[in-house]
Amino acid sequence: MSAVIDKPLDEPVAGPGRWAAPPRPVWEEKPTRVGVASKGLVLGLACFAILFPLWIVVVTSLSSRRTIDEAGGLVMVPKGITFVAYQELLSGGQVTRAAVISIVITVVGTAFSMTVSVLCAYGLSRTGSLGHRWLLMILLATMFFSAGLIPTYLLVQSLGLTDTYLALILPSAISVFNILVLRGFFMGISPELIDSARIDGAGDVRILWQIVMPLSRAVLAVITLFYAVGYWSAWFNASIYLNDQDMMPLQNVMIQLVQKQEAPVGLGQAIKTGELSGLAVQMAVMVMALLPVAVLSPFVQKHFKKGMLTGAVKG
Repeated sequence: MSAVIDKPLDEPVAGPGRWAAPPRPVWEEKPTRVGVASKGLVLGLACFAILFPLWIVVVTSLSSRRTIDEAGGLVMVPKGITFVAYQELLSGGQVTRAAVISIVITVVGTAFSMTVSVLCAYGLSRTGSLGHRWLLMILLATMFFSAGLIPTYLLVQSLGLTDTYLALILPSAISVFNILVLRGFFMGISPELIDSARIDGAGDVRILWQIVMPLSRAVLAVITLFYAVGYWSAWFNASIYLNDQDMMPLQNVMIQLVQKQEAPVGLGQAIKTGELSGLAVQMAVMVMALLPVAVLSPFVQKHFKKGMLTGAVKG
C-alpha cells in the first residue's frame, strides 16, 4: 500500500498483467456511473460532429458522377470508389502548380518565421540584454494595435513586393504570441546550466544551438506546427497582393473551385463533358488541403501539453 501512495499522482500504477488507473487524490470523489456515461456521451457526440463532415467530404471526393447524381449532392454512403478526381487534379495544370507553390511557401515561410522567432525569444529571455524591456513593450503593443489593411497594403506596394511570393511570407512572418511562448519556455531553463556553459567559453550562439534548442524540442515542435498551418491555410494575402492567376497557392484555387468562379484549364473541360463531377473535384481539393495538417498533427500532439502550457504559464 505504501508503494502505491509514494508514487506521483500522474504515474500509472502497475496492476497484475495490465496498467491500472493512477491513484485518485483524497479530496476527489469517485465518479458516478451517470457522470462517466455523460462524459462518454458528450465526447462521442463531439467526435461525431467533427468526423462526420470529414467522412462526407472524403466519400464524395471518391465517388463517381453517377453516385453523386443519385445522392443529389453530397454522398454519405459510398457506392464504389474511384480516384478520377485525384488523378485529374494531380495530372498537372493549375491545381498541381498551386499545391507545389503552397508547399514551397509553407517550408520557406516556416523556416524564416522560426529563425526570427527563436532569435527574438532568446534575446528577450536574457533579462540583461540591451533594450530588453523596451523591445518587449514594443512587441506587446503590436498585439493590441495595428496599422490596418490599407497602410499595410501601401507598405507592401512601396517595397515592390506585390506579385511576388515574398508578399505571402513577410507581412505575416512573425507572431508575437508565439515569441512570448518561446520566451517563457526559454526562461524556464536552468540559469545555472547556461552560466556553466559561459564559464566554459561558450557564446550565445553556441548556447542557443547546443543547450537551449535541444531542451526546447517540445515547444519548438508546437510553434513550428502553428506557423506551418498558418502558411498552408493562408489565402487572404494572396488574394490582395497577387494578380497573376498562375501564382495562386492551393487555398485560393480551392476557393475558386468551391465558389465555382473558375475551373482550372483541362479540368473544366472534363467537368463539362460529364467525365467528372464538379462536386467531387471540390471535395478532392478540400482533402488535399486538409491532408498535410491531419498527417502532421498526431506527431506534434504529444508536445502540446509540455510545450504550450509550460511556455504560456512561465511567460
